[in-house]
Amino acid sequence: MNFKDYIRDIPDFPKPGIIFKDITPLLATPKVFKEVIDTMADKVKDSDFDTIIVPEARGFLFGSALAYKLGKKLVPVRKPGKLPYDIVEVSYSLEYGETRIQMHKDALSKGEKVLIVDDVLATGGTIKAIETLVKKLDAEVSGILCLIELSFLNPREKLSNIKVDSILIY
Repeated sequence: MNFKDYIRDIPDFPKPGIIFKDITPLLATPKVFKEVIDTMADKVKDSDFDTIIVPEARGFLFGSALAYKLGKKLVPVRKPGKLPYDIVEVSYSLEYGETRIQMHKDALSKGEKVLIVDDVLATGGTIKAIETLVKKLDAEVSGILCLIELSFLNPREKLSNIKVDSILIY
């Protein structure tokens, strides 16, 4: 199955010059979404991790389905003001701006191994920021898994010490 057939390019979103990879056609096709989750599960079935960490918002879609399929703990990383308990936070640059992300302070235990799951790996900034949050809690990132990787943005340069798997590479 060619998953790229279910990814729609949206030019100039969210700002001029950006070509947004729209995953909603994939999500709207149950057999394709199931196949994507099964493919992701196969990619990491032999990896050593305890927890799946997912950034808001589209990472939730893939990470939660994968956590369910693999029987793993799920930890959300959110935008400021969305988590009700004590948090750790980091600021970082996106390919089109600045932002902050947060995670509950008690989300991870010391030495816990995590897999970061997201829909798109662009510049690597969000994943690098999540790695910083994980390290603040004395846990470790054992891998990264994304549906789409935008290789022309060279995201792996920021993530050179972490194993990265992507289902689709543009």
